[in-house]
Amino acid sequence: MTGQHGRVWAILWRWEIPTFITKETPQMKKVLALALVASISLVACGSDASTEVVETTVMEEVAANDIVAVASSTEGFSTLVAALTAASLVETLQGEGPFTVFAPNDEAFAALPEGLLEKLLLPENVAVLTSILTYHVVAGKVLSTDVTAGDAPTVEGSTLALGVMDGVQVNDATVIAADVEASNGVIHVINKVLVPPTVDLASL
Repeated sequence: MTGQHGRVWAILWRWEIPTFITKETPQMKKVLALALVASISLVACGSDASTEVVETTVMEEVAANDIVAVASSTEGFSTLVAALTAASLVETLQGEGPFTVFAPNDEAFAALPEGLLEKLLLPENVAVLTSILTYHVVAGKVLSTDVTAGDAPTVEGSTLALGVMDGVQVNDATVIAADVEASNGVIHVINKVLVPPTVDLASL
């Protein structure tokens, strides 16, 4: 079979249309049209599904690398993560940001006066804990190479005094590990828990 009929036959054979249709009749045209529509629909649906899977995977990968996820998977931040959870700040630091977090490590929390951490984690002191934790957070992503000496406003509302002599200093703390990057910001590890001037620890 040659010419137009040959092409029609090839298409019908590909879609496994019954072979009793041997000439270009209205029935043939109808079957062919339905086959082509089905083909287009299948391709379109497959494309949408693939795109959806890719987008979902990318979003999950991004979420898996946010500040809280990085802190949770990094040794030395278990106390910080517990404090963030107690203060209901996990969702905040999983947000779009970006944020710069000057994060006290476990040793910094352990150096607090005896019994203070336990008091801070009590439900009745959540406001104080939230103030302390948000005092360690600055809006925007600031790498250690971008830090300049001066005051930096925090999410808590007070300012941090930044220094750049022999590394980076934050108030009276020192950055001991810099530029731990996350999908929504960066973490700089510090060796001391910072207390904002708005908090009176003696009142606890």
